[in-house]
Amino acid sequence: MTPHNHAKPGDYAESVLLPGDPLRAKWVAETFLADAKLVNSVRNCLGYTGTWNGKTVSVQATGMGQPSLSIYVHELINTYGVKNLIRIGTCGGLNADVKVRDLIIAQGATTDSAIVRDAFPGFNFAPLADYGLLRSSVEKAEAAKLRYHVGNIFSSDIFYHVEPGLEGYGRLPAHGILGVEMEAAALYTLAARFGVKALAICTMTDCLITHAELSASDRQSSLKDMVALALDVAVAA
Repeated sequence: MTPHNHAKPGDYAESVLLPGDPLRAKWVAETFLADAKLVNSVRNCLGYTGTWNGKTVSVQATGMGQPSLSIYVHELINTYGVKNLIRIGTCGGLNADVKVRDLIIAQGATTDSAIVRDAFPGFNFAPLADYGLLRSSVEKAEAAKLRYHVGNIFSSDIFYHVEPGLEGYGRLPAHGILGVEMEAAALYTLAARFGVKALAICTMTDCLITHAELSASDRQSSLKDMVALALDVAVAA
């Protein structure tokens, strides 16, 4: 047990889904998992373990941003032996070809975070997804006929930029960045550091270019597609 997690050894499966929002973790457990059991509630950052298609899988909220995620991911790997970590989140769109409800499967994660930069003085480390998880997610998205994009995502430490709208992201959209969220780069960096597998799948819920956004009901149905895909990838890992 840790200051942030009172789960016992063995309470987590080797594959864990990582939403930021604790209530999304609860929703995933109650909506998708059979025999879901609450294994962590410290600081209300909820974690559950259950089964999906007869295979054990867990879901653990990470909170908002890379510092919070880094705590939970570090402990899941080093205290609880987790081997496969799949972020399920929402993101803003930075590319007009990405429509609301589309999935972004993050092959790489650019970041402005000192968490990544300061760990590699003199180098620009490129945080990348695990290729096996990436390939599996693409194959399963194709089979399910989901709308998806594979590419680079931006993990920002800032939500409210001084510059409004797209101006806060400088040249990133012109260099192929598909969307912006706040966690994937730290996840990929920690997975590389400790020799485990990681992937981020995000649903684009609001576009910074067109200003299109999902309604509450559309957001929920889109998240169902993303979670089902992530669970299929997790149990196949």
